Amino acid sequence: MPTVPKSAAAEVWLAAGVRTPFAKVDGPLAAHDAIGLSVPVVKAMLAKAGRPDFAVWGTVIPNLTWSNLAREVLLDAGGDPTIPAFSTVMACSTSMIGAIEAAGMIDGRGRDLALVGGVESMSRVQIGLSVALSDWIRKFQGAKTGQQRLAALGALNLRDVRLFIPKVVNRVTGLSMGEHTEITAKEWGLTRADQDAIALASHQGAVRGWASGFFDDLVIPLGETRRDTIPRQDTSLEKLAKLAPAFDRTSGRGTLTAGNSSPLTDGAAAIWVGSAAGMARLPGETPKVRLVDYEVTSIDLRHEGLLMAPAYGVPRLLARNGLTYADVSLWEIHEAFAAQVLSHIAAWESAKFLADKAGVTTPLGAFPRERMNPNGGSLALGHPFGATGARILSQAVKELAARPKGERAIVSICADGGQGAMMLLESA
Repeated sequence: MPTVPKSAAAEVWLAAGVRTPFAKVDGPLAAHDAIGLSVPVVKAMLAKAGRPDFAVWGTVIPNLTWSNLAREVLLDAGGDPTIPAFSTVMACSTSMIGAIEAAGMIDGRGRDLALVGGVESMSRVQIGLSVALSDWIRKFQGAKTGQQRLAALGALNLRDVRLFIPKVVNRVTGLSMGEHTEITAKEWGLTRADQDAIALASHQGAVRGWASGFFDDLVIPLGETRRDTIPRQDTSLEKLAKLAPAFDRTSGRGTLTAGNSSPLTDGAAAIWVGSAAGMARLPGETPKVRLVDYEVTSIDLRHEGLLMAPAYGVPRLLARNGLTYADVSLWEIHEAFAAQVLSHIAAWESAKFLADKAGVTTPLGAFPRERMNPNGGSLALGHPFGATGARILSQAVKELAARPKGERAIVSICADGGQGAMMLLESA
């Protein structure tokens, strides 16, 4: 990916947005569909800036009720109907790819501020008919005579009379992300103890973040829910160790559990993307940082771990900018699974992987785990697919903006389909 131009006119900034609390599927946010979760977030964002120049919004799970979710949300939130809005999707990287799309449109010539975000309502998944049954119903409804309707009835195959229930599996392989990650964990020799340690650190960071007030201006209440409901203050390595494997229950070698895997989650999140002029339209206290560069990576999921794209992308991003791991003071890594995080770190520290697969021969050093996810990650906060990108970016922006000028952050998100999106940010 090309480096974002550094001229003043094209310089791109990110400013922290707001989000709903995150809650497990069928929990306290279950009454809200994707629009219902998104509208309060967009209303809160519009109250700060009034009128962005355009909006990008995304969700992963489809719904037949709308075709352009971004437009519906903007209108329901009371936004100016002359604001263009479009929807986007890239699995778990959805609202991060939305931010990258927005960055490419910022031009300092009338496109200076974009409202970007995403949502997932895992509790309100629409169940559909099979395609074959849908085809039959359309033909039956189009029949104009009784004889045509009788002929259509005779053509009905009872095997087609079934419902389609969306599943969290990859269409190409038929395996879930958890099943894929179990394979990756075995290939990299990842231990259960190391995975549980990542999960514990995530919960401890999230609990710490809430206790310190870090999330107070990043999370808006939704009904009676005022804060994330997933972080566990009472968890421990001992409690995590007692959980049974969730995806490999038969081999005796399964290491992924409900404790070291991100839960199905409801929630919506937003972030601002804009030029310096666009940032000036936001309240002065809004945390903001500069977008230095980005990377979008795809790999062959048939021959590589499904969630391994950032293992390739992050080293390329660093090498392109002449940086090593030690030059980055903040790492916000999406935690779909603790094993996925550990496999990325193992790859980043392998000179052979970097040279042979990522094509990076410059030594990058040891990965600084102590700089990762200081306020918790997806294992503790939750993972509403379409919202995670905006959540993790706003979190990174706020944390980095409070640090000295010139400090850097890497934000990395893996995505189903063997893809991923990454950003290099710098404090100003």
